[in-house]
Amino acid sequence: MRKKILIIIPLFLITGISIYLYSYKGHRNIESETADYTVTVKGLEKEFTFNDSLATVKYQDKTIEVTAIVTAVEPASKGIVIDEKIFATFKDSLPKDIAIGRMLKIKGRFLGYDELLQEFKIDQSSLIHQNK
Repeated sequence: MRKKILIIIPLFLITGISIYLYSYKGHRNIESETADYTVTVKGLEKEFTFNDSLATVKYQDKTIEVTAIVTAVEPASKGIVIDEKIFATFKDSLPKDIAIGRMLKIKGRFLGYDELLQEFKIDQSSLIHQNK
């Protein structure tokens, strides 16, 4: 009986610690990560048109950089639309001086393609460069 207790208690401790560490692992800091891919809107469209399953596996939850023109600004959702195809939300607030028609380069986490709205989704975006 005593041997069973000496075996069961460490197993419970190891299992509990493993579950805790898995559940509460640290959050990613997309802004400090190196981009996995540098893409264009046309390139994304081409890959998703050719084979959306492979493209989803390739880009899902990866850090990407995109250079494009701002086509809409949505301050309420802290987001912008670039090249009328990518909706990007920023973590804290919209960067200053973002305006429709400006060329910019952003980095963010690729979430996927929204078939209903026919646009790509990026979150945790950060502004890398903006032409004035």
